[in-house]
Amino acid sequence: MLTLHRAALVLPDPADPAAPSFADGAVVVRGERVEAVGPYAELAAAHPEARVRDWGAAVLTPGLRNPHGQRLLERDYHPDPREEIGVEPVADGLVGSGGSADEARCGASARRGLQRMLGFGVTAVAGPFERASVRTAVARSGLVVLPGGGVSGGVASGGAGALGGAGALDGAGTPVGAEVLDPLAGLPLARAVYGRVTVGGRADFAVFAAAGESGAEPLPGGCLATVLGGRLVYRRR
Repeated sequence: MLTLHRAALVLPDPADPAAPSFADGAVVVRGERVEAVGPYAELAAAHPEARVRDWGAAVLTPGLRNPHGQRLLERDYHPDPREEIGVEPVADGLVGSGGSADEARCGASARRGLQRMLGFGVTAVAGPFERASVRTAVARSGLVVLPGGGVSGGVASGGAGALGGAGALDGAGTPVGAEVLDPLAGLPLARAVYGRVTVGGRADFAVFAAAGESGAEPLPGGCLATVLGGRLVYRRR
C-alpha cells in the first residue's frame, strides 16, 4: 500500500546545506521504505492510487535522535498517569531497582518514556541498555538504537549543556523533563536529525508545526506526527 505524506515544506536532509528542499512537497511510502520524495503535484500525479495524509502548513524532516536514552530509560522513572504525580521523568527514579518486580516496573517506565519520545519526533535513541526489560521495550518500539558513548550530532549525552534546556537539573547536572525528551529544545535541526529521507531508505521521519514567519523551521515541542518504518506511530490529537 502506498501512502503519500504532504507538507508545506519537506526537508529531506537538513544536515546538508546543499540538499534540496520542497515547498508543498511530499514523501511517498511503500511498506517500510521511501518510494519517492519531491513536489506534491508531481508525486500525486505519478501515484494516483496512494492514500494521502495532508499535514497542511507543516515541516516534514527526518526523525530526531535522542542522545540521553540510557539515562532516560534506565535511570529516570516515567510515571504512570494513574499515579497522579505528573508526566515529567523523575530523575534517578529507577536507581537501585532490582528483582523481577522492579524489572517489570522498569520495563513499563521505559515503554512510557519511549512513547513520549515518539511524541517529540524521535526515531533513534542512544544506548547501550543493560536492563533486559528496557532492551525489550526499545526493540519492540522500532526505534533505531545508536551506539553508546553519548555523542549525537556532536553533543555529549551527559552534562548540563547537552541539550541546553531550561528544566530542572538532576544531581549530575543533567536537565530533567521535556528539555531532555525533546532534542529540538536545545539543538538546531541540522544537529538534531538522524539520517535523511531518501528514496530506498527506511521511512523514518517526523512532521512538525512550523515556527517563525518563514515557516521553514520545526517548532520545538510541535511534533504533529512520527512515522517509523513506514508506520504512523504517533499523531497529535
